[in-house]
Amino acid sequence: MSAFDHYSAYYNLLYRDKDYRAEADYVGGLIREFHPKGKSLLELGCGTGKHAELFRGQGYQPEGVDMSATMLDQARKAYPAIAFHLGDARKVRLNKRFDIVTSLFHVASYQTSNEDLAAYMATAREHLNQGGLFVFDFWYGPGVLSDPPAVRVKRLEDENASVLRIAEPTIFPNRNVVNVHYDVQVRRQGAKDMDVISEDHAMRYFFAPELDFVLSASGFKLKALRDWMKADAPAAQSWTAVMVAEAV
Repeated sequence: MSAFDHYSAYYNLLYRDKDYRAEADYVGGLIREFHPKGKSLLELGCGTGKHAELFRGQGYQPEGVDMSATMLDQARKAYPAIAFHLGDARKVRLNKRFDIVTSLFHVASYQTSNEDLAAYMATAREHLNQGGLFVFDFWYGPGVLSDPPAVRVKRLEDENASVLRIAEPTIFPNRNVVNVHYDVQVRRQGAKDMDVISEDHAMRYFFAPELDFVLSASGFKLKALRDWMKADAPAAQSWTAVMVAEAV
């Protein structure tokens, strides 16, 4: 079971302040800059499908892959015009190729071992046409180290439930990994009992030279490194960066 299966019912509530449209517009701009003729698009780690639907609205032909069956249930119900596939980004093979592969919301940083990272890159390359584009974001090492993660508390409520989430990070500097322990308390409207979910998400932060090396070994050529949602290279304080690579 995917870690996200446990609270997939509350996922959209937890991230309701996330500006999916602005993110899709930003990534669409990168695609138009580096592969303007690209149309078919595969999203690795599509979650509940919001980015995929926005890409479809931009004229792309998206499909999505996610390892959470419950996330995909939501995506299929919300966006029936899009094909969504159950699969692990390190292993899935759809036996077809696309012009573009995107992987957002730090899916790359969930690849905490070198073996996982290489397998993830191989999946992206396997699904791309020659000259196709791979766009992915990740935790940027200089920003994580210059502004270390801290305990964060998030409280949200809608007509269905109220959610309290506490995130407690632990840094493992010799592995370039941050383990984020989540305690999530959910009270459904009208219910007497509270659901309690506890789980750990290990996230790897990366430095540009190591990702460039792995991309090259996986059949890619790095085209751009940008600060997430910006046109410039990431600064030392940037927590999230995005890479654009071409399949060669």
